[in-house]
Amino acid sequence: MARRTATLTDPVLAAARDAAHAEVVAAARKFELAATWAAMHPAPVTDPVVTATGVVEMYGDQPVTLAGEGAPGMSEFAVAEFAAAIGISTRAGRDLIGAALECRHRLPRVWARVMAGEVPVWKVRRLTEQTHRLPMTGAAYVDRHLAPVLDSCSFAQIERAVETACAQTEDEKAELDRLDAAATEFFQVRLGDAHLNNGRVPVDGLLDYPVALALEQALQAGSHHLLAEHPELTLDQRRALALGHLAAGSAGVAEVVVYAHHTPAEGHGIVDVEKLGHTTTEQLTDWCRHLATRVTIRPVLDLDAELTTDCYAPTVLQREQAVLTNPTCVFAHCARSAQGCDLDHIEPWDPTGAGGATTSWNLAPLCRLHHRMKTHGHWTYRRLSRTRFEWTSPSGDLYDVDRTLTRRRTR
Repeated sequence: MARRTATLTDPVLAAARDAAHAEVVAAARKFELAATWAAMHPAPVTDPVVTATGVVEMYGDQPVTLAGEGAPGMSEFAVAEFAAAIGISTRAGRDLIGAALECRHRLPRVWARVMAGEVPVWKVRRLTEQTHRLPMTGAAYVDRHLAPVLDSCSFAQIERAVETACAQTEDEKAELDRLDAAATEFFQVRLGDAHLNNGRVPVDGLLDYPVALALEQALQAGSHHLLAEHPELTLDQRRALALGHLAAGSAGVAEVVVYAHHTPAEGHGIVDVEKLGHTTTEQLTDWCRHLATRVTIRPVLDLDAELTTDCYAPTVLQREQAVLTNPTCVFAHCARSAQGCDLDHIEPWDPTGAGGATTSWNLAPLCRLHHRMKTHGHWTYRRLSRTRFEWTSPSGDLYDVDRTLTRRRTR
């Protein structure tokens, strides 16, 4: 980072330079507060609960380790509270606090330069992404060699310094490399990008060689069997179709649930599909005719209807209604899909009828972490509308959540 030694006579340039420096200082202050908050909320001591079926469950607040060897752990619930306070998701809060702990406890020379406003936080976070896997000796090596020059280092230089630190401890390097390689494996079906590709969904991944080989052999065999039935299709199209058959299982049938809204008076041949946007009725027809698709016609589900049951567990229709009404966890800044969330009774269920009932108004999707925080972490919330909720933190702070719109107020 360039030293602020030049004198700028142009007032606009001088003001821009001062604003940029203020951003660096503000980010460093938030970095420091993240580490301070972690120190104020050390890892709790919890005992597992063994259920009647012998399953080990962990309830309440849990200890989390967010940085490398030698850095302290902290309270999982405290991570979520800090993230909500600064307007980011719990996942992003974990990353920020983890980087602060990594830097403060394992890279003290770098930390000192950050606190002095000499190195920007964004560059330090790129460094901590690399160092958290190192043993203490490796982190110390990186801190010693990079701290004096980190402001001018490229990302490639940072990575080389970490590789050199690994080489200092050859006994650990092989295991670190193996763990790093395993951590890079992924397979992603980007359903959220379907609207960008006329209903086609991008798929990408990085697989272990035996897994990739098995998949390739299955696609080769599948595309070969489809050749006689679909000679008009290209090899790439047959491979894509074979993958659909493979995913559908031995029955060759996959259930595709499409929520479509079509008003003939408003347009000809255009259908509004949930999560995808507008498409043609011809495209929807092609999906329904697909060999690996089973079509099920369901009654229209009114999202404003008040569904109720006398049981504790919500009905299938109640869950579907809740997920469609609020597609993500309703905690502040959480973007976890409601499909994988718990369906929470906002007011705790009471079989006597004196408390909360299992009704549409009293049900909302919460991911497991935020469900535990509500149940065991002294967070409360109330529903203001179908899609709007007001959360109260253990400290008394209020968070007004309306889908992706989140505002913070302090009582």
